Amino acid sequence: MLAPAAYSDAAIAAPKAGWVTIPADLVLLGLGVRPEVTLAKATGLEIGERGGIRVNENLQTSEPYIWAVGDAIEVLHPVSGQQALIALGGPANRQGRIVANNIMGANDRYEGTLGTAIVRVFELTAASTGLNEGQLQALKLPYEAIHLHPNQHVGYYPGAKKIALKRLFHPKTGEIYGAQAIGRSGVDKRMDVLATAMKAKMTVRDLAELELSYAPPFGSAKDPINLAGMMAENIMDGLVEQVQWHELPNLDMSQHVLLDVRDEDERVKGVIPDSMHIPLSELRERLLELPQNKTIVAYCQSGQRSYFATRLLTDGGYTAKNLSGAYLMTYSNQKVPISRHTTDLSLSK
Repeated sequence: MLAPAAYSDAAIAAPKAGWVTIPADLVLLGLGVRPEVTLAKATGLEIGERGGIRVNENLQTSEPYIWAVGDAIEVLHPVSGQQALIALGGPANRQGRIVANNIMGANDRYEGTLGTAIVRVFELTAASTGLNEGQLQALKLPYEAIHLHPNQHVGYYPGAKKIALKRLFHPKTGEIYGAQAIGRSGVDKRMDVLATAMKAKMTVRDLAELELSYAPPFGSAKDPINLAGMMAENIMDGLVEQVQWHELPNLDMSQHVLLDVRDEDERVKGVIPDSMHIPLSELRERLLELPQNKTIVAYCQSGQRSYFATRLLTDGGYTAKNLSGAYLMTYSNQKVPISRHTTDLSLSK
């Protein structure tokens, strides 16, 4: 990286030997935040393993007459149970209120930070709360991930836009571990509901039962939050098993069959390579074309039809799983193979 004084047309035109020049119209830097603890170290306060000031539940430092708040401290993450550095304005303000009360003799406790955050990137909004999949894997916690792509309000009302929502939860208890979402509208309120549910220690079953405001300009009768809860319930109750998009390349195709249950016209824009095609409307009559000694992985455009197909197949004695997130918004947006054809790859042919 060029030093600040070196930002000039001359420096850019003649970069140093070994540097690579990449033309760009816009450069975005994600630099992160590092706690400023110089004064804390100088006064002998305890510093945590992550480089922030160590505080207790009352936000006292190792010196009981000194409190600390904000980006400089380590906080407890309620999901992982570990110390974390989470630089957010909302938690910092609440910490300041707690410290003010405690200085005056109260015994207020700070219960930790989920890390609920949101950002606007041009016309898109991205938000998250809790832990992500990589963090769960590092902690070796059992989890299930569901992907869904509902409209932010009913499709027949003008202006409906998709929300890509990912939710992580414990497959047995239903504990909500975290969520991420991106879309043009409606992302903020869904993430706030999920963060509130996590704070209240609700489970995915509670999400399915939430009564949320509905009118066509604002949502759907089954809000994306409700749908996420219902999908998780189906998994917990053993009604459906999932395959994630990143698991497809490692499937033993001698033991699996990929089944596309979309209509023919939807396949023009792309299909998963080597997948068999039977539209959902024809599946019941064409079951005998599928091998019963292999696991069928069904996929469709958004996930609903492949769920129906998976239930139909399992009820018919097949071993079947649903591709989580489906083709259009999850699989096709990854760096994975896509074929562009409309051939019916029926096994009987």
